[in-house]
Amino acid sequence: MFILCTNDDGYLAPGLGVLSEAAKALGDVHVVAPDREQSAQSHALTMHFPLRAKQVREGVHHVDGTPTDCVAVALGALLERKPDLVLSGINHGPNMGEDVLYSGTVAAAMEATILGIPAVAVSYAGRDAAHMQSYGPLLEALLPQLATRGEFPAETLLNVNLPPIDALAVRGVQVTRLARRVYADSLTRAHDPNGREYFWIGGGNVEWSAPEGTDFHAVNEGYVSVTPLHLDLTNHALIQDVAAWNLAV
Repeated sequence: MFILCTNDDGYLAPGLGVLSEAAKALGDVHVVAPDREQSAQSHALTMHFPLRAKQVREGVHHVDGTPTDCVAVALGALLERKPDLVLSGINHGPNMGEDVLYSGTVAAAMEATILGIPAVAVSYAGRDAAHMQSYGPLLEALLPQLATRGEFPAETLLNVNLPPIDALAVRGVQVTRLARRVYADSLTRAHDPNGREYFWIGGGNVEWSAPEGTDFHAVNEGYVSVTPLHLDLTNHALIQDVAAWNLAV
């Protein structure tokens, strides 16, 4: 296989190194990743200034843009052929529940899916990367299973979260749905030394609604979570109900 690896933590991130090494068990790997931290960029695409790519070494480029930019530039200019698979990660931090709407890691996999390439986003669900290196052998075993999909829907990607424990302590793999998450007090309002007001988004408290069968529950129990995500956000169950409103202009 020919595999593109990317991320949102930057091309020097340890998680990307672990993932790209594990991917070599599948075939030829090329890395195209941001030149710096691009977390929480979601599906942002740079349109108002030019992008630049630099080859770091054979098979590795960085791009001064978002994770979505990296996939677009890789496929449009840097790769010799269309990859068979795109792997995004390993993200330094979880991407569960509503995180997937903000995540640059998931967005890169989503962009590949839009372009017709099977894709997997991988995240390590801890803030401390102490155990991340241990996941190399586990991913070498898991990735071929995720890459061999058979009759898999074209508009679906896989979102994988690794529990924040040593890989040898992992209890198995669970296929899950997204949990629900609510942030509280995540906006800080303050003044800089010149007295000018500023706002800082982040931090605060997180509360999860995570019954059995969700990604957060699985990870919390020591399992690898695999969640299929679909590009179609339509609530099909409500099509007829909304049509019955007889909307008119």
